[in-house]
Amino acid sequence: MKIGFFTMPIHPVDKDWRKSLAEDREAFLLADDLGFNEAYVGEHVTDAAENITNCGTFIAWIAAATKQIRLGTGTVNMPNGHPAAIAAQAAMLDHMLDGRFIFGISPGGLASDAEVFGNLDADRQAMFLECIDMVLEIWQRDAPYDIKGRFWDISTARTQMTEIGQGIMTKPLQRPHPPIVVTAVAPFSKGVTEAAARGWDPISANFLMPEWVASHWPKYAEGCNRVGRPADPANWRVAKSVLVADDMATARAYATDPDSPYRFYYSQLLTKMRKHGRLNLFKPDQSMADDEVTLDMICDRLIIWGTPDKVADDILAFRDEVGDFGTLLYAGKDWADPEIGRRSMILAAEKVMPAVNAAIGTSVAAQ
Repeated sequence: MKIGFFTMPIHPVDKDWRKSLAEDREAFLLADDLGFNEAYVGEHVTDAAENITNCGTFIAWIAAATKQIRLGTGTVNMPNGHPAAIAAQAAMLDHMLDGRFIFGISPGGLASDAEVFGNLDADRQAMFLECIDMVLEIWQRDAPYDIKGRFWDISTARTQMTEIGQGIMTKPLQRPHPPIVVTAVAPFSKGVTEAAARGWDPISANFLMPEWVASHWPKYAEGCNRVGRPADPANWRVAKSVLVADDMATARAYATDPDSPYRFYYSQLLTKMRKHGRLNLFKPDQSMADDEVTLDMICDRLIIWGTPDKVADDILAFRDEVGDFGTLLYAGKDWADPEIGRRSMILAAEKVMPAVNAAIGTSVAAQ
C-alpha cells in the first residue's frame, strides 16, 4: 500500500491567510521529502475556511520545490470554469511538473461556489460531463477547434494563424492525457462506475463512513468489467483522517479535545452537510434519524489516532472492513500545533506504513 496526501483544506476562519497557505505548502513539501507517492489539493472560491481558491495555482506555486511526488488537483470543479481555460491550465501544469501531474475532476460540491458562478440551479452533472469531454477533445485534436455543446462553444476558426502558432492550444506532456481521478462522495456511487468505464480511477472521500467506502469497489469493478478493463485495487485511493503521535496522550488530545483541528474539520463538514440535506454520508445506517448524527459519533468512526502501532492496527482493520486498496491518502488538517502536525506525517511515513505493508505482505504470503 502506498501513502499519499490529500487536503481540502479547512482552517479557522480568523487565521491569517498567509500563514495557512504557508503551512499547507510546507505540508506538501514535507510529503515530498518523506516519499509520499502523490498529493492532492482542493479548491473553493467562496469559503473562508476552505481557503485555497484555485488548486492549479497552488500546484504551480509548489511545483519547482518538489522532487518526486506526483501532484494532483483535488479537484477542479468543472462547471465553475471554462473547458478551454481548464484544458490550457492542466496542460501547462503537466509540463511544469515534467509529467508528474494528476488531473482530479468533479462537478463540485460547495453550494455557495455554484451560486457565485451562476449554476446553482443548473444540471451540474451534465455541465461536468460536457466540460471534461471538451477538454479531452481539445487535447486529442489539432486546431482549428469547432466544438459545440449545450453549455459552451469552443472555436478558433475565425482568428487562427496556425503558421505562427495563433489559435493553437498546447497539449499535455502525458499522452493522450494525464491520469484522471474523480472523488467519490456518495454511497454506491454511480459516478465511480461511469468513471471506471472511461479509464478513470476513484478517490473515496475521508468523510464517508467505512460502510459506504466499501460500496465503491463493486461499483468500480462494474465499470471496469463493462469495458474489459482489469479492476485493479492498486488504482483505488482512499482518503482517511489519521493522527500519529509518539504517545497516546498527545494523540488523544490532538485528535479528540474540543479545540482539536480534527474535530473542527468534521464540525465544519457536519454543519454543511446538515444544511444541504446530505447527512446520509455520515450515517452508518441510512434509517438513522438526522438528530442521531452527532459530532462525537462522526469523529469516533472517522478519525484514526494513536501511536504508530495502534494506527497501523487500525488501518489494517479499516482495510479489512472496506477491502483492498492501493493508496492511503493521509487527509491534511490545519496545523493548530505545527510540530504535532509535522510529526504525525513523519511517523505515518516512517513507522505506520512499513508496519502496514509488512502485515499485508505476511498475510498475502500465508494465503
